[in-house]
Amino acid sequence: MEDIQDTDNLPPSGAPRKISSRGVKMIMRTVSKNPRTTRGDLVNDLQRAGTKVTKVTISNTLRHQGIKSCSARRVPLLKPVHVQARLKFAREHMDDTAEDWENVMWSDETKIELFGINSTRRVWRKKNTELHPKNTIPTVKHGGGNIMLWGCFSAKGTGRLIRVKERMNGAMYREILSQNLLPSVRALKMKRGWVFQHDNDPKHTARATKEWLRKKHLKVLEWPSQSPDLNPIENLWRELKVRVARRQPQNITALEKICMEEWAKIPATVCKPGKDL
Repeated sequence: MEDIQDTDNLPPSGAPRKISSRGVKMIMRTVSKNPRTTRGDLVNDLQRAGTKVTKVTISNTLRHQGIKSCSARRVPLLKPVHVQARLKFAREHMDDTAEDWENVMWSDETKIELFGINSTRRVWRKKNTELHPKNTIPTVKHGGGNIMLWGCFSAKGTGRLIRVKERMNGAMYREILSQNLLPSVRALKMKRGWVFQHDNDPKHTARATKEWLRKKHLKVLEWPSQSPDLNPIENLWRELKVRVARRQPQNITALEKICMEEWAKIPATVCKPGKDL
């Protein structure tokens, strides 16, 4: 009869660990202190500590620790006064209900590039098919151009979207609101007491604009400066740009037409509070 070994004394299954527990702790400590640390930096750190590993091993070790490499999110540069304003805004609205937010009409402007849209830059392809149209990204010598858009939406769906063809000033902005904001409110059947949101761009906060809003008896949501990331319309802009990129417009006229078509296709379910795009 063969000897039966105690499983506690058996060697561990699988390949032996390439980094000691101490090395793992060192990696996690470095990454925690500086998330921008590169795999090359970590390889050099471990080598100085007497452990030779590859970048692949570094990646595997971090993944096993629940850490993965991601693109750094772009956020506004905040000064202390901006931080305080955002904190004040959060405290004032922390008890607001979903119904309160459903009664807000959000608005903003955005620029959409013809060929510079942030679409996928990698493709799956076979050998020698790198020049196939589906596997290329069109470019032009002096840039493809862009268009500026103004749009609005609420939890009930998208409002109007228009192209701003000239440099916008206060008078033009008030005309946009007059011709597009109020019709959007009516089309979406907003409840009485609805609230209008726009940021603190000088055109929006100009005395004449404030007076126009007062005469129209519009309630405006007080908005903290440097806070585009708080505006849910940023999610809709992203959704729009992804949809437009898929259709690959070839000129400015097509870009504008496709923007309008895709904006109208965004379902109301996507616009509801708490909906991830």
